[in-house]
Amino acid sequence: MIWLGIESSCDETACAVLQDEPLKVLSNPLYSQIDEHALYGGVVPEIAARAHLQKIAPIAEAAVKEAGIELKDIDAIAYTTGPGLMGPLLVGASFAKGLARDLNIPAYGINHLEGHLAAAWLSNPDIEPPFLTLTVSGGHTELVMEEPGFKYTSIGRTRDDAAGEAFDKCGKLLGLKYPAGATISRLGKDKNRKFVEFPRALHTHDNCEFSFSGLKTAVLRYTETHDPQFIQDNLGDICASLEDAIVDSLVSKTINALKKTKMKTLVMGGGVSANSWLRTRLQDYCDKKGIRFCVPDRSLSTDNGAMIAAAAIRRVKQNKLTSIDVVKPWMPLAI
Repeated sequence: MIWLGIESSCDETACAVLQDEPLKVLSNPLYSQIDEHALYGGVVPEIAARAHLQKIAPIAEAAVKEAGIELKDIDAIAYTTGPGLMGPLLVGASFAKGLARDLNIPAYGINHLEGHLAAAWLSNPDIEPPFLTLTVSGGHTELVMEEPGFKYTSIGRTRDDAAGEAFDKCGKLLGLKYPAGATISRLGKDKNRKFVEFPRALHTHDNCEFSFSGLKTAVLRYTETHDPQFIQDNLGDICASLEDAIVDSLVSKTINALKKTKMKTLVMGGGVSANSWLRTRLQDYCDKKGIRFCVPDRSLSTDNGAMIAAAAIRRVKQNKLTSIDVVKPWMPLAI
């Protein structure tokens, strides 16, 4: 089968073409709305929805052209149903359903977070549950155990802000442009991670929950009590310390979850999964404990259409798409 995957949950308009046997990504173009939202320091839902409306058809056309196929060759469509921003999700779902009706093929609604985990499956197609998953992005930070049959059990999640949001909001306080995560990582590379002792919330608690709102407050207080020139002169060390605080929290709670669940495989997904320091810390721990660590290729870490199609393919292989929102093929009435 040839699949078209559509992702529009936030600020990336993404479409991808995949074949399922053998599993292969034929194309995966996307349009990032960073420039539209950078002026505001974060995603503006109304602007995001309008950008999706303008770009979704051209991106879908680019995906089909890059894959070397025609629209009539597509056998099924997978699109994001949520979680995400209502307007952008509506644009993607409406486009997917309309195209499916026109082509007389099925369209399947897919959970965005399951898509992020499927991105790791694309890079590690032999992984099988049960395993522990860490989903870490701009809007989500949670630990979930997946068992056979797509049975999910929540192990722990953030009590307030997501890790990706903490990167962006703290970066804004430090004078960095949105999105700030990659910039913080770049500026902090090989710098002093102990320059500032930023707090690790719930660090002494024997649980698997996260909290990053206090870290944002700590960074705010730091910028208020230090001269702007001092911050600029030491920005690399401050960024390294900030990154270490966020990563340290993610790693310590993930280790707690691995110990509690006794899982021998850890799967990570989401935009923050591209962070090199986070990957290094978790890989080091997993190597020491004989745990398999599966992460997506960095090109598949951020929101993309390939992960949505991959999530649908995963479910099809196990005949588990019946409970998902499905738009079935139809036949026009005879005139």
